[in-house]
Amino acid sequence: MLTINLKGKIAFIAGVGDDQGYGFAIAKRLYQAGATIIFGTWTPILKIFQTSWEKGKFDESRKLDDGSLMECAKIYALDAAYDSPEDVPEELKTNKRYASASGYTISEVAAQIEKDFGKIDIMIHSLANAPEVKKPLIETSRAGYLAAQSSSSYSFVSMVAHFGKIMNKGGSCLNLSYMASTHAIPGYGGGMSSAKASLESDTRTLAYEAGRRYGIRVNCISAGPLRSRAAKAIGFIDAMIEYSKANAPLQTEMTPDDVGASATFLCSDLAQSITGTILFVDKGMHAMGLAVDSPTLESLV
Repeated sequence: MLTINLKGKIAFIAGVGDDQGYGFAIAKRLYQAGATIIFGTWTPILKIFQTSWEKGKFDESRKLDDGSLMECAKIYALDAAYDSPEDVPEELKTNKRYASASGYTISEVAAQIEKDFGKIDIMIHSLANAPEVKKPLIETSRAGYLAAQSSSSYSFVSMVAHFGKIMNKGGSCLNLSYMASTHAIPGYGGGMSSAKASLESDTRTLAYEAGRRYGIRVNCISAGPLRSRAAKAIGFIDAMIEYSKANAPLQTEMTPDDVGASATFLCSDLAQSITGTILFVDKGMHAMGLAVDSPTLESLV
C-alpha cells in the first residue's frame, strides 16, 4: 500500500484566516500525514483568527479521524502585498489594524520562520485579493487591476524567492488557481482572472528557476468553486457551484478535502518528479466546452 509520510517535514500555509477554505483543508491533510503546521494569516484578521482558535471555534473542523485535533505550531501575521518593511506605506503602519503588529512582510516572515524552525519543506500559497472583484474587467481601474496582480499573483513569486532560500532540497511550493485563468467567467472580475493567468504562467517559470536554484518543486492546483468566506466576496458563488454540479462530468459539489488530499500528494515524495504542473481538481469542469444543462442541448443529453 502506498502511504504519504510527512513526518519530520515543516509546512507553511499562507492565507489561512478561518476553517472554511482550501488552505485549512490542506493544512489538516498535511498534519494528518505527519507534518508540522505553521500558518501565515492576513495581519488585520490575525487576532480574530487566534482568538477563534484558542476558544475552540475551529475544534470541529480540526478534528481528525482518531478524535484528536490538528495542532498549529505557530501563527504569523502576513501581508503578502509587501516584500519588505520599506514597502509598507506610512498610513498603513499607523492603521489601527496594523499598529500593534510587526514583521508581517514576506521577507520578515521568512526570516522569522528560519529563526524559529530552521529549514522548511512545504510552502502553500492560499491567498488572493482583488478590491474590485465585483466589477467587470472593462470597468476595473488600473489601481484595482494592479492590486489584484500584486496580492494574488506576484505574492507567490516573492514567496518562492524568499522562502526558497530556507527550504530543504526536494521541498514543494504550491499555489491555488481557478479556471478563469483560461476561460471567460462573467462576474469574476476586478483583474482576478488575469491574476490567475499570471499565477499559472509564473508556476511554470518558477518551476524551472527554483528547481535549478534551490532544488524545489513548484506546482499549482486549479480548484473548483467552494463556498468559502473568501469566495463569497465574488457575490455569486452559489450560482457557480450549481452550474458546476449541472455541467461537470462528476455531478457532486466540491469539498475542501478534495483539494486537501491532492495537495498532500503533490507535496509528498510520491510526486517527486512532478513540477511546473497545473493540476485540475474541479470534478472535470475544465474539460467541458458546452453547458449541457442549456435548453438548446435538450435533444443531446
